[in-house]
Amino acid sequence: MVLKKKKEVQVDAFILDHQQLEKLQRFSKAEEQNLASLLLHCAQLSTGIQQIQCIKQIMPLVKKMDQNSGCDPMVKACLDVLGETYFSLSVKNPLKKVLASSLNGLPEQFMTLGVQSFVCCLREELKTTDVYLYRKVLDNLASCMEDFSLGRASIRNLFEEVLQFLQKSLLDIQEENRQNNENRVVQTQLMHDLLIAIKVSMMLVQKLEENIQGSLWKHRESFVWRSMCSLLKSCTNFLMDATLLQTVQTTSGLAVILFTKAMYEPIEELPSLVSDLLLGSMKCAGVPAWFVSNCGALCTELPGSVLLFLCHGALAMLEWKNGSMGENGEKLLLDIASVLLSLSSELKESSMATSLSRILAIWTNSALAALVSGSPNLKIKLNGNSDVTEKLLEYIYTHWEHPLDAVRHQTKLIFKNLLQMHRTTVTGFNEKSDPFFARLIKRLLSLEWHVKGKYTSLGCLVECVGTENILQLDRTIPVQILDVMNDQSLAPYASDLLETMFTNHKAHFTLSFPEGTWIDQWHDIWVSPLLVILCEGNHDQTTYIIDYYLPKLLKCSPDSLSYMIRILQASADANLGSRSTRGALGALMACLRTARAYGHLELSNIMNNGLVSTECIKQGLVHQHNQVCIDALGLLCETHRSTEIVSMEEMQLIQFFMMYNLNSQSPSVRQQIGSLLRKLFCRIQESSQVLYKLEQNKTKQELLENSTKRHPLGILQQYKDFMSSVCDRLFEVLFPGSSHPTRFSALTILGSVAEIFSGPKDQARVFQLDQEVDSTRVRTLIQCFASTFEEVKVLAFGLLMKLRDVTFNLQDSENLDLLFQAAMDLSTSTKPYDCVTASYLFNYLVHHKGLQHICLGKWVEHNPQMDENTSLRTVEKNSLAVIKLLLANVEEEIFQAKNSLLQAAASFPMYGRVHCITGALQQLPFNNLTLVAEWKEMVARLILMSYKLSAVVSPVVQSSSPEGLIPMDSDSESVDRLQMILHEIQPQDTNDYFMQAKILKEHCKVESEKLADHRPMENMCTEMRGKERQTCDVTAQMVLVCCWRSMKEVSLLLGTLCKLLPSQATSEPSDGLITVEQVKSIGDYFKHHLLQSRHRGAFELAYAGFVQLTEMLSRCNSESLRKMPEQWLSCVLEEIKSCDPSSTLCATRRSAGIPFYIQALLASEPKKSKTDLLKMTMKELISLAAPLNESSSVIPQVHALNILRALFRDTRLGDNIMPYVADGIQAAILGFMSPVWAVRNSSTLLFSALITRIFGVKRGKDENSKKNRMTGREFFSRFPSLYPFLLKQLEVVTSTLNGETQELKIHPSLFLLLLILGRLYPSPMDGTYSALSMAPFVPFIIRCGHSPVYRSREMSGRALVPFVMVNEVPHTVLSLLEGLPDPTSPCIRQNNIHGTLLQVFHLLQSYLESKQLVSLDFQQGLGDVITRIGTKLWLAKRPNPCLVTRAAFVDVLVMLSTHLGKFQKQGMQLFGFWEEMSRVISDSELMSGIPYSSAVPGLIQYLQSVTKLVIAVLLVTAGPDIQRSSSPVAKKIAKPSLSIVHLLHCEFHEVRLLALEAMLLWLKQLNSKQIAEQGGGVLCLFIDLEGTLLTMALKEKNLQCFCKVLEILYNMDLRNVLPKTECSIKMNPNELLTWSLNIVDISNSAEVQSIALKFASKLVIHLLQNHQQISEVVLKKWVQLIVCFCGDEQQTEMLLAAAEVLKSMTSFLLINEKLVLGLSDTLAMWRCVVLLLQNEDLVVRDAAAEVIHLAQSEKKNRKGAEFALRIVNAPMALDLAFGILCELLQRWGQIRAGVLILLEWLLGDSDLKRDSETSALEEDDYLFDKGEVNFWAEKLTHVRQLSKHLLQLISMTHLTLPDHRELNRLSRIALDQAQLVEHLLRALPPTPEFSKTAEFTRLAIQNERVSVCLKILNLLKSDDTCKNENLEK
Repeated sequence: MVLKKKKEVQVDAFILDHQQLEKLQRFSKAEEQNLASLLLHCAQLSTGIQQIQCIKQIMPLVKKMDQNSGCDPMVKACLDVLGETYFSLSVKNPLKKVLASSLNGLPEQFMTLGVQSFVCCLREELKTTDVYLYRKVLDNLASCMEDFSLGRASIRNLFEEVLQFLQKSLLDIQEENRQNNENRVVQTQLMHDLLIAIKVSMMLVQKLEENIQGSLWKHRESFVWRSMCSLLKSCTNFLMDATLLQTVQTTSGLAVILFTKAMYEPIEELPSLVSDLLLGSMKCAGVPAWFVSNCGALCTELPGSVLLFLCHGALAMLEWKNGSMGENGEKLLLDIASVLLSLSSELKESSMATSLSRILAIWTNSALAALVSGSPNLKIKLNGNSDVTEKLLEYIYTHWEHPLDAVRHQTKLIFKNLLQMHRTTVTGFNEKSDPFFARLIKRLLSLEWHVKGKYTSLGCLVECVGTENILQLDRTIPVQILDVMNDQSLAPYASDLLETMFTNHKAHFTLSFPEGTWIDQWHDIWVSPLLVILCEGNHDQTTYIIDYYLPKLLKCSPDSLSYMIRILQASADANLGSRSTRGALGALMACLRTARAYGHLELSNIMNNGLVSTECIKQGLVHQHNQVCIDALGLLCETHRSTEIVSMEEMQLIQFFMMYNLNSQSPSVRQQIGSLLRKLFCRIQESSQVLYKLEQNKTKQELLENSTKRHPLGILQQYKDFMSSVCDRLFEVLFPGSSHPTRFSALTILGSVAEIFSGPKDQARVFQLDQEVDSTRVRTLIQCFASTFEEVKVLAFGLLMKLRDVTFNLQDSENLDLLFQAAMDLSTSTKPYDCVTASYLFNYLVHHKGLQHICLGKWVEHNPQMDENTSLRTVEKNSLAVIKLLLANVEEEIFQAKNSLLQAAASFPMYGRVHCITGALQQLPFNNLTLVAEWKEMVARLILMSYKLSAVVSPVVQSSSPEGLIPMDSDSESVDRLQMILHEIQPQDTNDYFMQAKILKEHCKVESEKLADHRPMENMCTEMRGKERQTCDVTAQMVLVCCWRSMKEVSLLLGTLCKLLPSQATSEPSDGLITVEQVKSIGDYFKHHLLQSRHRGAFELAYAGFVQLTEMLSRCNSESLRKMPEQWLSCVLEEIKSCDPSSTLCATRRSAGIPFYIQALLASEPKKSKTDLLKMTMKELISLAAPLNESSSVIPQVHALNILRALFRDTRLGDNIMPYVADGIQAAILGFMSPVWAVRNSSTLLFSALITRIFGVKRGKDENSKKNRMTGREFFSRFPSLYPFLLKQLEVVTSTLNGETQELKIHPSLFLLLLILGRLYPSPMDGTYSALSMAPFVPFIIRCGHSPVYRSREMSGRALVPFVMVNEVPHTVLSLLEGLPDPTSPCIRQNNIHGTLLQVFHLLQSYLESKQLVSLDFQQGLGDVITRIGTKLWLAKRPNPCLVTRAAFVDVLVMLSTHLGKFQKQGMQLFGFWEEMSRVISDSELMSGIPYSSAVPGLIQYLQSVTKLVIAVLLVTAGPDIQRSSSPVAKKIAKPSLSIVHLLHCEFHEVRLLALEAMLLWLKQLNSKQIAEQGGGVLCLFIDLEGTLLTMALKEKNLQCFCKVLEILYNMDLRNVLPKTECSIKMNPNELLTWSLNIVDISNSAEVQSIALKFASKLVIHLLQNHQQISEVVLKKWVQLIVCFCGDEQQTEMLLAAAEVLKSMTSFLLINEKLVLGLSDTLAMWRCVVLLLQNEDLVVRDAAAEVIHLAQSEKKNRKGAEFALRIVNAPMALDLAFGILCELLQRWGQIRAGVLILLEWLLGDSDLKRDSETSALEEDDYLFDKGEVNFWAEKLTHVRQLSKHLLQLISMTHLTLPDHRELNRLSRIALDQAQLVEHLLRALPPTPEFSKTAEFTRLAIQNERVSVCLKILNLLKSDDTCKNENLEK
């Protein structure tokens, strides 16, 4: 359901002048309507729309006039007026078209008169001499030629005059353009005029052919001929002029060909002429002289762009159909193709590349047209096997993943047309057997699925050959494509291809099986895989499939919906999903939502048919999986019809949803909830309008009553009640302490309600939000300003603005005064977010009419004149007063700060005031101010204040060390350093502290006290007396924050002020509130600070202001201002180049603000311009970044590299920067070889930015993923200059590696080269034509494996993989293995061996992972590799002394073993392989003992590799194949030489760890039944290991191994473990339990604690279930540990462990009929569940919700068929937890004791006095540190849910507890707390929600807790006791 706004059509009315009116009045008659009176009437109408209606009546009236009125003067006068009106109307006015179409019906007898009138008017038009008025004349000429008979006739009559005018206009506009060289705005206007002039000239030649056909005009002296020559000459000049806009050049190309075609004779020779022009083989001898004299420029060597435009002209303007141009035409067609294809490698600039692709697509269309009647020769030259087709395919493969959308789209069209061309050329075409198509399909299918071009091309092929033919090659294609859809960048392509395929398949089936038996087969292929993924797929994949694929599938086959519902409905109850999968229920919700949104079904039908129950939707609405909730909500909110009535069930379900889903931490979920509810409210609003109309229209209403049985007024009342309850809920959740997500959701939804249900006063409205608002709610909204999240402030402000009239009426003046006072206080707070709050308060208050009287009276003297002028806008008047007040204050504060910056930072940091001023300015309507003089004065004062403030704070941010301006250490060295900085910055501050840096000896005492108080070191500080003589602490952090934020606010204020310059060309600069001089000075200010600030915060924010200035400069009409960016740019580039020693530019900190400065200047250049500044800058920077001579200075190079990095990262420069990428890469690689560290550092940063620019942003963590890569061909065709450069660099690098000398040469750039090459990959599409073949790189990369640097060898291994095609891998691996030495070789180089082995490893890995595992070649290749490896096995054994290369060889063996283990094929050869592996293991040091110490290089690596080999071999030998085999070799292998126990006893922990990890993996697989069916298999490896593991647990010293041992024991069956404890570790189970609890107690590692607690808990439950005794002390300790694990401050790992433990005990301890642990401990466990359900971490909450899942499932099983919510989100789980608990208390019979414990939970255990003191300390002390805060939990939600269930329990059981001692104790505590809270609340200052936010919130929460508690306590006491108590009171 999309909400569309209706477009209003604007029609300007025409007005007649005095003469015209007189003329008409002379002929008009009052008594009857004639033509003159009708026109008079028309002219008097006020709107264009009415005039249109009137003009349409003219022709019927004219047609009624008699035959003889052809010479009636009245008609002549009227036609004159109509002609004048026609030419006066603008081209865009609809009146012009209406007038033309009316006059087209002019009867024959009036035609002559009409033509005379129009010729007369047109002649006047053509006399225009002002260049700037040419456009109107041109527009009129164009209108006359478009389907307007009178217009054409008049142009025919004035043909020569029109030609002359066009000829003159082209020359005049060109001359005017030359004179306005600097004025971009005027030039752009002139360019568009020129474009229109060329187009009109072409129209004239095309539409009025008869005037220039025939040879009358073709003699050289005729006027028309001379004019045509002039036009041709002008257009040739435009075509050659590269300074013009590209569209002008393109159109000129069309015009040149068109005019030549009109003038050239004989026309048959024209194709040859164009061919010669394009091929540059023009011989002037055979060409007419007129052509040479007018188009001589075209007969020379032409630039690429001109050739391109000429090709376009030829394709568009010549006739390609019917073979009218004969053989010459066919030759021209082929010539154009070769020219275009050769241009494709030259024209890389984005606009050119786009044009080229478009023109190539036009060429394929022309070729298709020519082929229809073409000669056999042409068909041969254009069929699938021809050269042209091959080259076109090359073009397609290179450009199908081009970054520009337009190029990709055209590439698809070219491919589509190419296929059609081939079909046309082949007689008797058969798509099944055609070799060209077969070859294409095979090639495309062999590509990886991450290639986007594959999808579009396959889609085109499917349309040609049909889906069935492609599926016959591979049936799994649909599943493969669905698997790709978890990547958003591929999902749209994949879904388009699938749509093409299944639509085509359906059409094929419908034709083949008309009886309709095919549908099941179609479902199996296209629907079933989808349902499997929807149920079990990951989040992204299912989301994209639902968004992109599902709607297309349902559109193609709406009937499939019932099939989907049937399948999903069957398993929905059993498969509810989880937090990571949707399950059948989630899939069902998604399908229903999509179907309803696209109009395939009605919700009422599903509900009534029982297809889905309300309970089922409810479960969806509170599902743990966010997206299932959203889909269930979407099902209720989205409909196809926007006026569908909302049913009662839908409203109830929405209310249910809003109870539990507003507190979502995911921004995208909140956004979707807001958007869906908005759709629902729109539906309510629109359907209510329909209902109101029905109510008015009684007859229809009766029909409705009969059909729906719902009365319109009844429905409207339901709507009103529903909306009212929604608003109640939304205001209710804005309680104190509600979380940011809740507030954000509630305010967003309220904003939608306010917006949708507003409307004109007279319109009937079903609901009005302002009626729901009272003073409490207004206060609640204003309190939202105190939120630390700005988006909450924004939403609250927006809502208050929508309701401002009501909100001001509900507040008294005293309240407003307090708010104003609070805003003033906050504007000078030291907390940065307070000034934002102040700004919102001011912006709200300035809308109040009485602000001047109420608040401002006591602050500023009153100006009575302002009051008298009531027309002044309230906002403007109030804003001016508020800004005046703030400005006066900040000026005073700046004056004080000059005396002491420290005091300012501690007491009145000035940035808050400036922020408020900027905020107030931003909401003023600048183009509509009345107090202009006052504002001008104000702006001048503000600019002056900004400079003063900047002068005070800028020394700090410009110092070379802005972060440390107050000495934290008390040593003399730092004092000297400070002295140096102070000398450098010379601050304005006159405080002696700054000038005489003194050692803070008197601070030593304070510091030691502070350290004892656990305060962080950073707070050692300078103490000083503030203005009120109080002591204040100033940290360096505070001074810096004060300074950089002040700089930020000044920048933003100045940026805002710049926008006040008027931008219209008409207004004078003096009309603006700011003068040109002021703007220039602001520009200089920014320049100074951007180029000199050292603090990132300061220059980044100065940049934000500067961008506002530069954007304004590029649009402004003052010549001097417009040129400023260019001047600034050249200045700064000069300064960088000069590297003057006196320069203040910062060469460290990545050049600080310089890149920002240049970025802002370049990004403001208009997008449509020629980007001359960018071109000039890039040229300069590239030359500086890669200097030709070594001697040049380093600093300019560093600056250039840093600036280039910023520019390549700037997305606003878009594709304009791409042509410079290759130069950037070269500069970075060359810079990496510099001897200077700074250059190398900047080069690395630039290189990184370029890699991102070329290959895209890396989304995943996998370094080697297939995304962010491209084929070698695409890379080198996009950056052709890199091909020779990279090859040359590689050659240089590898030449240093292969020298025979043993000296070590390391080449720095090798690393970068391998990084780039590793991102490329080969494509099966790489044809034979490519001059950019990848083959030359291979030998160099192989040689890189000989590098002495380990990391380089590793990278060369990875980089080689992309360059070797999959089918070439075995051959390459064999040749690499061949190169390995034998043991007898004379010179063995271990580096070379290592590099080669790594290359073999990576190649084999890619080979084994490839898709071709089944083919015979594959098995053959693998067999050859295994045989060859066998010959080099000595490298894995002792004869090879190097452990690193031994490890590398064993790694290759491990990979092969793992792979062959998965595909065990019988046959001796493999038995032989396993036997060899056993030998390698027996020969290893693991077997014979290790003679080395761990310090030997490579030992650990080698041992790990051998261990992996042992594990891989163990897995295979334990398998059934070998165990059951009778062959002697198999029997030998079946007894492994090393067992797991052997590995567990190894002295090296790395070996033990690998063995333990493997065991854990096997154990988990066994437990999840993944490998159970393999008979003995892995199980036999676990025999008798329990004892070993228990012993290890006690003795293991390594932490990781210890964790793994405990985890294995935890995963084992305790029935097997416990019997072994006595004999192996001499402990009984109870002692083992005590031991594991002690481990939890004493360990420092969260990992160990977590696993030990899980193990201990498993033991406890096992012992209790088997009725074994556990001592009370141990149980208590266990319970305490679990409680301790659930604290908010614990690490996530521990919290998850606690959740798992609670889940494991749910059925036995938490919901058991018997209280196994006793009431208090069981309730303590339940309290842990409640705590975890409120944890800030979603993972923890979801894990805790599993407890509720188990409890609810058990309840469902107990109660039978009743539906229970099971998989629920945390807020719902919390509610259910309290409900379950109250139910359990009844079942246990422990209501009395239980209720009292729950009341204690309700009351909370906070010590208010202590809390308020610590909070006060915290608020003052820390500037940024928030401490441990839970941003998700809401105490009051917890309180309200618990109290709700308690009250229900009490009322159900009629529980009373008279004279209960415990009850009285609780009552006393509650009453004491109530008094204390009241006292503390009274003690707070006036607006505590702003000044003491944290304390106020805490007290408000406690207040509600206490009052709820007292209410329940009073209920529990019997009436008598209540009376007694009241008497005592």
